[in-house]
Amino acid sequence: MMKIPAMLYVVITTLMLVTLTIMVAMDMPFNWVFYVTCLGQVFVVVMVYKVLRDQYTTDKTFEDFYEDHPIGKQKITS
Repeated sequence: MMKIPAMLYVVITTLMLVTLTIMVAMDMPFNWVFYVTCLGQVFVVVMVYKVLRDQYTTDKTFEDFYEDHPIGKQKITS
């Protein structure tokens, strides 16, 4: 069986909840909004579980600063 990456759950949940926001802004029928809200809450719980249980490892530490702005290892002094 193929393993689904944890980030796919994040993307699906985000798109579902953005769709819900658009549905509310467009004044869609209440029952549709209600069911998508309930489904979105289930997806949030599943997403959190999958992200926390993901076997992701990294060699980065807090000394590496932010990954999108690498500045190399920094020594923190008091």
